[in-house]
Amino acid sequence: MQPVVLYDTTLRDGTQRSGISLSLADKIRIARRLDELGFPYIEGGWPGSNPKDAEFFRAMKDQPLRQARLVAFSSTRRAGTEADRDPLLRELLAAGTPAVCIVGKAWDFHVTHALETTHEENLAMVRDTVAFLKSRGKEVIFDAEHFFDGFRADPAYALAVVRAAAEAGADWVVLCDTNGGTLPDRLAEIVRAVRGALDVPLGIHCHDDSGVAVANSLAAVREGCTMVQGTINGYGERCGNANLIPIAANLQLKMGYRCLPEESLGRLTDLSRFVSEVANLAHREEWPYVGRNAFAHKAGIHVSALLKHPALYEHVPPDAVGNERRVLVSELSGRSNLRYLFAGRDLEEAEVRALLDRIKALEHAGYQFEGAEASLELLLDDQRGFGDRPFVLESFRVTVEHEPDRGSRAEATIKVRVGERLIHTAAEGNGPVNALDVALRKALRECFPHLDQVRLVDYKVRVLEGDAGTGARVRVLVESTDGRRRWGTVGVSTNILEASWQALADGLRYYLGRTREHARAASPS
Repeated sequence: MQPVVLYDTTLRDGTQRSGISLSLADKIRIARRLDELGFPYIEGGWPGSNPKDAEFFRAMKDQPLRQARLVAFSSTRRAGTEADRDPLLRELLAAGTPAVCIVGKAWDFHVTHALETTHEENLAMVRDTVAFLKSRGKEVIFDAEHFFDGFRADPAYALAVVRAAAEAGADWVVLCDTNGGTLPDRLAEIVRAVRGALDVPLGIHCHDDSGVAVANSLAAVREGCTMVQGTINGYGERCGNANLIPIAANLQLKMGYRCLPEESLGRLTDLSRFVSEVANLAHREEWPYVGRNAFAHKAGIHVSALLKHPALYEHVPPDAVGNERRVLVSELSGRSNLRYLFAGRDLEEAEVRALLDRIKALEHAGYQFEGAEASLELLLDDQRGFGDRPFVLESFRVTVEHEPDRGSRAEATIKVRVGERLIHTAAEGNGPVNALDVALRKALRECFPHLDQVRLVDYKVRVLEGDAGTGARVRVLVESTDGRRRWGTVGVSTNILEASWQALADGLRYYLGRTREHARAASPS
């Protein structure tokens, strides 16, 4: 397999995305994870632009990466300044990285209007900077900024810029679609022209303003680029950078190139979610390959086909990238969805039809079972007469008091029956739902002490009839965990406390039922 080099710039270009602010510790964690997975180049930042990036490079000197080449970023020398006197280049060398990335202007319009210098001086800036850094023993990656816009405006000058970098000793020349406006067919033509005019390894750096950054990157590889620059999850300024996750998967699974160790492909989903978590951003469910919905199937006809062969509706096996198949149940589902989900439960045809009818009726009433698989299993248990009721609600009362000087205070009083025992208790909480949750757990703790392992990790409320105002039905989705597994439950009512109670109680009921099953399965008797 022909190799393609992945160059990650999440820690520099990715942080230009609105809403991202990585701490020093965050940057180190991401760099370590990328190194662990075998990314060859990791761009850590611009050491002359801010104290945090300079501190990052100092920290990485003490604990160097295992296999990746750490890269520091900067621009060409300033107009009218000698390279060895330029303060940004001095900061760049002080970072102590084995490789450096230098950005230079390849569009004449930028040269005259942004840099406000001459064409000749810009070429000298490129040539002097690259030669200076090579004389200091650095691997030099030259990013030709706005190259494709520059080539459209003046092909001869754009080529002169990258030729100046190559002649000065640049190890790589990277063609940048900085404004993200080039489409794949035109980009391929331009890369082909450069490939014929330049005898130096080429790279590609695309932004996603036209929604084709991944397609452009793959097209560039087809035309001879052997380095692809991008970010994890496509993070970057404006519409983002080329997303290295689908790029790596497509190159290696579909195009016959080698860009990561084979075992690392199966960890792409974990990597994507890890970076989202560190960046404190939601992991988008529709992302190709690694999104939660990438291999989710809802339509009954699709699931029916999946039962025959997964390839009928999946372009690659989910585990090839560390993801998993999900079969969803809704009013769009067919019997195949239920047979897939409850394989091994020996469902009769009449049971499947009855359960499907029940699900469709509930979804018509506002329930949604896509994120509430535990509620779905409880439905089946109840229908088959296996529904375990470890506790039964007798009543609950929630009061909320507000005093201008003390703020709000919520208290829940609850009565639940466990077997023959009636438990009556009360608890305070941050709000009415929290108070109800705390009171329920307090009531059950003596009978079921292992409930202390269960905690809520997500609570969502959706108003189902916006035009009904505060009297509308609401759907509450709750996600719970015991530290090993997660499960979701749902409740619907015009009363948000009643909907919350349904979801909270089902979450605990599901856990108690499943732990009891596991205990019975583990018992020698």
